[in-house]
Amino acid sequence: MSDSARLAQLLFPHITQTPAQLMEQVYPPRELPEGAVVTRFAPSPTGFMHIGNVFTSLVAERAAHLSGGRVILRIEDTDKKREVEGGAELIVRGLSDFGIYFDEGVLPGGEQGAYGPYRQSMRAELYHVFCKDLVERGLAYPCFCTEDELAEYRARQEQAGVTPGYWGEYAEKCRSRSYDEIKALVDAGKPYVVRLRSPGKPGGRVKLRDVIRGEIEMEENFIDVVLLKSDGIPTYHFAHVVDDTLMRVTQVIRGEEWVASAPIHLQLFWLCGLKTPKYAHVSPLMKEDGGAKRKLSKRKDPEAAVSYFSEQGYPASAVTEYLLTIANSGFEDWRRQNREAPCSEFPFSLKKMSLSGALFDLVKLQSVSAEVISRMTAEEVCESVLAWAKEYDADLYARLSADKSFAAGIFAIDRGGKKPRKDIAKWSDVRGYASYFFDDMLTRESADTLPDGETRRAILQAYLEVLDAADDKDTWFEKIRGLCAPLGFCPDVKQYKESPEQYRGHVGDVSAVIRMALTGRLNTPDLHAITALLGQERCLARIKDYMEKEC
Repeated sequence: MSDSARLAQLLFPHITQTPAQLMEQVYPPRELPEGAVVTRFAPSPTGFMHIGNVFTSLVAERAAHLSGGRVILRIEDTDKKREVEGGAELIVRGLSDFGIYFDEGVLPGGEQGAYGPYRQSMRAELYHVFCKDLVERGLAYPCFCTEDELAEYRARQEQAGVTPGYWGEYAEKCRSRSYDEIKALVDAGKPYVVRLRSPGKPGGRVKLRDVIRGEIEMEENFIDVVLLKSDGIPTYHFAHVVDDTLMRVTQVIRGEEWVASAPIHLQLFWLCGLKTPKYAHVSPLMKEDGGAKRKLSKRKDPEAAVSYFSEQGYPASAVTEYLLTIANSGFEDWRRQNREAPCSEFPFSLKKMSLSGALFDLVKLQSVSAEVISRMTAEEVCESVLAWAKEYDADLYARLSADKSFAAGIFAIDRGGKKPRKDIAKWSDVRGYASYFFDDMLTRESADTLPDGETRRAILQAYLEVLDAADDKDTWFEKIRGLCAPLGFCPDVKQYKESPEQYRGHVGDVSAVIRMALTGRLNTPDLHAITALLGQERCLARIKDYMEKEC
C-alpha cells in the first residue's frame, strides 16, 4: 500500500465508499428531457434575506423550468458562526411568498427529493468520500499549521509583495511531511485541516466560458486551499463541487462575486475527475446614488432587505414581475402584448441579462406594482389588503374587516376595463387612498381651483334637491348636466371650449365641487360609484357639512 493510500486510511478510516460508487448507486444521472437543465439556489441561513437573493433564485428557477428541468433549494449551513436560528425557514418562506417554487430541496413541507440531504451540515460523510479519494491520489494532505504560523507566512508574503495564501515555499512544511510524521501528529491529537495539493503555478491561465459573460480568462489557482476544516466540515469551495456533482446540477447560477473563485472550482472539478457544470454569474443589483451607480447595500438601502417589501405591502407577484423587467429588457414589450399571461410564460434568456448590473429603481417598481394591482379583481385586492393590514396596520384592518362588502366596494371602483386606475402601488397606499370613505378620516384638500364659495353653495344646494344615491350612472350624470344651465355653466365641455367667455365654467367644474364636498379631493375614481357606495344619508350629511364649513 502506498503512503498516500495509508494516509487516506489514517485520516478517513470510517469511509468505505468511493466517489464512483456514490455517483452510480446513490446519486445516479437524472432522467430528464434532452436539453433540460438542473439549477440550484444555495443560500446561507444568516437571518438576512437580500432582494438580490430573490433575483438570483428567480433566474435559477426560470432557467430550469423553461428548459423542462429542475431547480433545487439547498441550504449551505456549514458556517455555524453566521447561522441564525430559524434562518433556513425564513429563506424557504420568503422565496415561496415571491412565487418562486422549487422542485426539490428544503421546501415548506420539509425536505423533498432523491438527491439529499439538502442541508450541507447533514452531508459530512459525502464530502469525506471525495476528500479521501484526493488524499489517496496524493492530491490533498493534512496541514497542522497554527494560526500564528499562518499569520507569520502572511507577513512574509506582504513584505515580499507576493500573492498571500498557503502555496509554494510557504506550504512546504506540511506538504513535505512523511506518513510517519503525520501519523504521530494525528495520534497525538494535533488539530489539522485538509488542504488541496494544487498543481497550479503563478502566472498560469485558465478559461471559463460563462453563459452570461462569454469567455473569461483568469490566473489559475495555485493556492493549497482548505478542503475540510479542523472539525471535518468542508469549505464552500469543496462542498460546492461535491454537492453540485451528486445533485447532478448542470448549470450553476450565482452572484458575480463568485467569478474570482471560479479558478479554484474549475481546478477542483478537474482534480476530482468530475464534469464541470456550466456557470452563469449574475451581475449585482445596483442603485443610482449621486449620479453614480453602486451595489444595493443592506447597510445603506432599506429596500435591500426582502422584509422591506412585505412591510411596505408590495404584492410578491409585482416584485417578481419587476425583477423580470430588469433581468431581461424584452419583458416589458412581452407584457404589453400578453397583458393577462402569467410571468412563467415569458421566454426568459440568461444570454440577455445585463453584464454591468441592473439598476434597482423603486420608482419603476411602484409603476410596475401599480400595473399589477390594476389587473387584480376587487376581491383579490381586498383579501390582500386585509392580510397585509392585519400584520402592519391594525386600525385599517379593523375598519375594512368590519364591513367586507363595503371594503370590496371601495376596491371595485374603476377596476377592470381597458384603462383601470392605478392609484394603489402597494398596500401601504390604501390608508391614504381609502381614507375619505370613512367619515372620521375625511380631510379636505385646498379648493383654490374651485369656483368661489357662493357659487359652490349654489351648486350644492341645487344638487341636494336632485340627489339620489340609487340612480344609475346615466341618470346621475344627466342630473349633473341639468344643474349647469340655470347656474351659468355649460353642460358640454366641447361646447364650452368653443366659447368659454359665455359661461362660468363647464359640467366638469360642477362635478368637481360635488366631488370636493363628498370626498375632500379634486381627483378620485368614478364619482357616481363613490356616491352609490357612500349611500344617500352619508352623501347628504357630507354635502351639508361642507356647505356649513367651507362655503
